[in-house]
Amino acid sequence: MTTVSVIGVGYLGAVHAASMASLGHTVIGVDVDEAKLAELSAARAPFFEPGLPELLGQTQDTGRLTFTSDASAVAAASVHFICVGTPQRADGLHADLTYVAAAVDSILPHLSPGDLVVGKSTVPVGTAAGLAEQVRASGAELAWNPEFLREGKAVQDTLSPDRLVYGVPGGDAGARAQEQLDEVYAALLAKDIPRIVADYPTAELVKTAANSFLATKISFINAMAELCETAGGDVTVLADAIGIDDRIGRKFLNAGLGFGGGCLPKDIRAFIARADDLGAGDAVSFLKEIDAINLRRRDRMIELALDVCGGSVDGVPVTVLGAAFKPDSDDTRDSPALAVAAGLAEHGARVTVTDPEAIANARRREPGLDYEHDLETALTGAGLVLLLTEWTQYRSLDPVATGALVDTPRILDGRNVLDPAQWRAAGWTYRALGRP
Repeated sequence: MTTVSVIGVGYLGAVHAASMASLGHTVIGVDVDEAKLAELSAARAPFFEPGLPELLGQTQDTGRLTFTSDASAVAAASVHFICVGTPQRADGLHADLTYVAAAVDSILPHLSPGDLVVGKSTVPVGTAAGLAEQVRASGAELAWNPEFLREGKAVQDTLSPDRLVYGVPGGDAGARAQEQLDEVYAALLAKDIPRIVADYPTAELVKTAANSFLATKISFINAMAELCETAGGDVTVLADAIGIDDRIGRKFLNAGLGFGGGCLPKDIRAFIARADDLGAGDAVSFLKEIDAINLRRRDRMIELALDVCGGSVDGVPVTVLGAAFKPDSDDTRDSPALAVAAGLAEHGARVTVTDPEAIANARRREPGLDYEHDLETALTGAGLVLLLTEWTQYRSLDPVATGALVDTPRILDGRNVLDPAQWRAAGWTYRALGRP
């Protein structure tokens, strides 16, 4: 087994550190956030991710997983994973690489000849080549090993990924880097998980290309939803019909409020910006419309709310089911649900937001809204209900029992997950994006 360090123990790093320890490696997690380190050291996840608290507890009981703010501790490791964030820059579409650069700088004095630094952060193409020279000056080598985690399934995606991608240099250095990564991932490779070995640029592009394709598929079906609304069609039936074609597939053809979170939106924007830098902006110019379609869904949901309320929501008690950008997560970054809730409040609605896990994060982003942890309390007296994050408890709501709680039975299904006939039979006004 290998001793590895993980620099940056936020969402990606904490999951990766605990997962590597569960595979038998000795893991040193490094971060500058003392509060986060204290939580992780006590086997408590500082964010909601199913399965992570249990994994932290199991691995810390073995003594193989430790956390520290002392960057010199990485000297005990031979493989070092860079797992810091790359948010969108405040001054434009580009990715902010400040944290990546700081992470690499922090470990350079403590690297030994033969060490391997492994980037897992999502970065613009060309980043690895620039960092490789710094790393090689310390006698170490650089590889890029992009992550493909889905929030809510991150532990599963780390321990049972659908593929491993290595970006390595050419020649003997690349062969040695591949060998070191194979040692780290030996337990996964033994399960015949596909491994793709590539150069730096390809490995960097794989993640942004994958996210851009998924975003394209989501926005495509939402564009079809716009047409269905105009023509009187049903986008869910349309999606079922075209999804049978195995060249297309049914996954990610769920029309509704669109995507959000800390990955897809900022990654496609960074992809556009980097392509422009390289003089290849025309090749990905369609992604600008993908982003625009996605954002239009939020405006359309607000328009739908105004429509079902007779043109105005001023003074209407509105209950929003969901604040996280997706279920099984407490992440409210670029959350469509929270954006719609804030938009309705700007139109004068009295908005109450409920969510099983994301209220604390939502309150920090939109402090002007009202929040309620208890679902029944949140629904009581509502004049309009919007289902905007498809948590299981919202999908399984009983329309009759829910109707007894609200003041006016009107519901907007922002994720197309409810049975329209069932809700209408219970006396509700039911509307959804892309459906009659």
